[in-house]
Amino acid sequence: MTVKRMDNVLIVVDDLEAVKAFFIALGLTLEGETTVEGPEVGRLIGLEDVRATLAMLRTPDGQGIELDKFHSPDAVRYGPVNVPVNALGLRRVMFAVDDIDAMVARLRERGDEITGEMRYGASYRLAYVRGPEGIIVGLAESVAV
Repeated sequence: MTVKRMDNVLIVVDDLEAVKAFFIALGLTLEGETTVEGPEVGRLIGLEDVRATLAMLRTPDGQGIELDKFHSPDAVRYGPVNVPVNALGLRRVMFAVDDIDAMVARLRERGDEITGEMRYGASYRLAYVRGPEGIIVGLAESVAV
């Protein structure tokens, strides 16, 4: 038995609508949204009295970002929202894009913070953007040599 593929990454958020709009602006598609609750959900994730709204977004190739807004119990924030990239834990998600200039321009128009841009050798152009709730997303465009 082996892992077949990665299905999704979970991000717990406070402002579901703002974060959902951010990922849709990046080009992900909203696959669905639902509210889950009850003892089975609680046993699965190790919490009691769970009620959460989930939004599943997918990239064009099927990779997923799951956004969860907990109504009960309240979400717990550890540390500041805008932690630096070298803080322990999951710090960013990176997406391959075909036109980094257009993507960066669109995100700037939305008011998202572009934290940096660079060319990585002869192979990639990269940009980091900080979205709602301090979420860091990397963008990578392959460069023809």
